[in-house]
Amino acid sequence: MSTSIHYQISFEQTNAHLFNITLDIPVHSPKSLKISLPSWIPGSYMVRDFAKNIVNIAAFQQQKPIELTALDKQSWQLNTQGKASQIQYQVYAFDTSVRTAYLDNTRGFFNGTSVFLQVEGFEESKQLVSLIKPDLDWKVATGLKRSSATPKYHFGEYYADNYAELIDCPVEITDFTAVEFEVAGTPHHLILSGKQYADLARVKQDLTKLCQHHIDLFEKETGGKPPFSEYWFLTNILPSGFGGLEHKNSTALLCSTFDFPNINKPDELSEGYKTFLSLVSHEYFHNWNVCRIKPEEFVPYRLNRESYTKQLWAFEGITSYYDDLSLFRTGIISFEDYLKLKSQTISRVNRGKGQLKQNLIESSFYTWTKFYQQGPDAVNNIVSYYTKGSLLALWLDLTVRKATNATKSLDDVMRALWADFVDKGADYKGTQLDTIINIVNSLILSGTTASDAHSTHIRETFYQLLNNKAPIPLAELLADFGVELKQVPSKAASLLETSSDAHSPYLGFMFKESKLGIEVMQVLEDSPAEKAGISVQDNIIAIDNIVVSKANFANVVNNLALNHDYTVSYIRNGELFNSVIQLSDAVNELSQMTVIDAEKAKSWQAIV
Repeated sequence: MSTSIHYQISFEQTNAHLFNITLDIPVHSPKSLKISLPSWIPGSYMVRDFAKNIVNIAAFQQQKPIELTALDKQSWQLNTQGKASQIQYQVYAFDTSVRTAYLDNTRGFFNGTSVFLQVEGFEESKQLVSLIKPDLDWKVATGLKRSSATPKYHFGEYYADNYAELIDCPVEITDFTAVEFEVAGTPHHLILSGKQYADLARVKQDLTKLCQHHIDLFEKETGGKPPFSEYWFLTNILPSGFGGLEHKNSTALLCSTFDFPNINKPDELSEGYKTFLSLVSHEYFHNWNVCRIKPEEFVPYRLNRESYTKQLWAFEGITSYYDDLSLFRTGIISFEDYLKLKSQTISRVNRGKGQLKQNLIESSFYTWTKFYQQGPDAVNNIVSYYTKGSLLALWLDLTVRKATNATKSLDDVMRALWADFVDKGADYKGTQLDTIINIVNSLILSGTTASDAHSTHIRETFYQLLNNKAPIPLAELLADFGVELKQVPSKAASLLETSSDAHSPYLGFMFKESKLGIEVMQVLEDSPAEKAGISVQDNIIAIDNIVVSKANFANVVNNLALNHDYTVSYIRNGELFNSVIQLSDAVNELSQMTVIDAEKAKSWQAIV
């Protein structure tokens, strides 16, 4: 008697953006079953209520309707009397993000959390999936296991060993481009869906370097093989897009058409391509850090409600530290270019006053609302556990290197975390808030002359940095590694670009191009813009009675005097307003790192 759950998905209603799904449940002991859909997806910490996209759900036994009772927004009670049953339902799918599902006549994509109903009592049973081929020239890419009768990229029979594995394997379906390559003897697949002009040979070469770096980092002492038998980069390409979501043997990526290397410019390393490689590096690093090594609150995941943890600074922050660092380590970018990227991170953290109002523990804990549902006040009132978490990771790396005379590093901390996961196997319970600093202390005290007092000081400083609502002090530590950190003024037209002009007026807001003037995106606290009453989403149309646009904004502002009243005209909610703004002198708000001692810098650059 079969104990497997069987899903069948068909794609004939592409124009209506509907997946048609049948779920077959075998004979079972309970008289009734609870059926549910997750409310959030691991790696994206916001309740998304995926069940809201279910339509026309009904249950049957031998083609006759049976009772299916809604219990709440995402679960149902199925009265089966223990007999084999079938549920038929549709899922509306028209979201191009990496978190949900999409279907039209050009492409299909879904995460299991959006389409696969969970049957209580069958979570550990084998989960079978039949993908029915539509009358379209499409192929299939997924980390789900293929049956022996289903060739790679074909529609047919797929399966997972349990429900957790089932929903961890997104599926990409379209006429995609597939690039195959091996890393550490393991097949990898780059799947490109959408218009692109990529130099695929170069992308393949760079991805191979990054994947090998991460495997070497974690598997240095465990055989040199990754913890999966194959890997899939499922990449959706849009005219403008960015995002990624990690899974145990795949990742769903979103990027822009021109985020790839231009085959006509083999020596060019564009900002878009650097961003893409950093994204790939980030998501691949997650194979170890959060997909397997994870906070205790996520063991196991409870996907019917929020799971609060204070540790996301470690899982996203440390991963963010390594995503760009690995570009340098693999020779894709120079150390100077890496310092520029890290300087931008410091600038983003320090630009607003959010880190003065929220610490890293709070940032992690309140991700469900304050981070994933950011309001216009975010830059002033919250701090990102990604960006500031990466600065704490930098502090940890340099602190370990300094205390051990550059014989140990954050790499050793990550390997210790991984060894703990591997050693404990099914008994793994996840990390606690003090797990990382305990490993750091152990590394410092073993094989060095460091005293207990020094180790205690590092522990106390670590907890202060976690709990304090203040910038992480890095300048002195960086100086020990031959790097100068200083503050420089920004351009009036861009708060993220440094200015070398003696006259560099400060207004304190970010903007983007608009059909009418410029649209305000951020207003910094206590800035001239805030004092003038400028708010997010205002459309500024003139300053000093000169019409402004993105193209001429810098010229207009750079010709105005400081500390002088000027009229600023803007539109808010369809009404025209005039206010008075005073430009202030340049504010030293951007960070800039520069190598001043190349020999000392080697102690940071070295892989130990």
